[in-house]
Amino acid sequence: MAKKQDNFYFETFVNCAEHAVEASKILRRCIESYDPDNLSEILQEIHNTEHAADVKKHELMNVLAKAFITPIERDDIILLSQCLDEVVDKIEDVVLRLYCDNIRKIRPEMIEAVDIVEKCCNEMKLMMEDFSNFKHSKTLHERIVRINTLEEDADKIFISSMHTLHTTEKDPVEIIIWRDVFRYLEQCADACEHVADACEKAYMNNT
Repeated sequence: MAKKQDNFYFETFVNCAEHAVEASKILRRCIESYDPDNLSEILQEIHNTEHAADVKKHELMNVLAKAFITPIERDDIILLSQCLDEVVDKIEDVVLRLYCDNIRKIRPEMIEAVDIVEKCCNEMKLMMEDFSNFKHSKTLHERIVRINTLEEDADKIFISSMHTLHTTEKDPVEIIIWRDVFRYLEQCADACEHVADACEKAYMNNT
């Protein structure tokens, strides 16, 4: 029973990461085939994914609350689940921003940023799969470093996008709107890095 419960935590981490991957794919599809009149449907789809991730988080918390012994420190389990949940929330926030601001046309700089977010989420899922065997994994550290590097790439794209925005856009309202969109996108990569940091912390605390 103890082994089965231990597996539950690690499997739930992976499931939460899978929801983040799914959310990133929805975001990519939204941007690549952008249709402002279809945003409400996209928003509902990504909200369903966010809700499914929340359900997994609550299931984990319920099991943790009753657990006497856990495979890693309780604080690490809580931090990891919170950070994983944050990723899907941040991706949903991007679509919410597009919908609330009634953005009719996508700026080309957004494509590259979305690509980084999807790569971050895919790498995060692989990292959580490795974490299930963190004491013996030969690739966990590489996954963490890879996510950190991708987050740095996201920072560079954010700076470049902001520069392009402020040097090419004349409408102050558009500048304000797109500054928010680019910031929300950058925060998606930040959220993935937070998961990587939490994973590294858990590794250090439990080995």
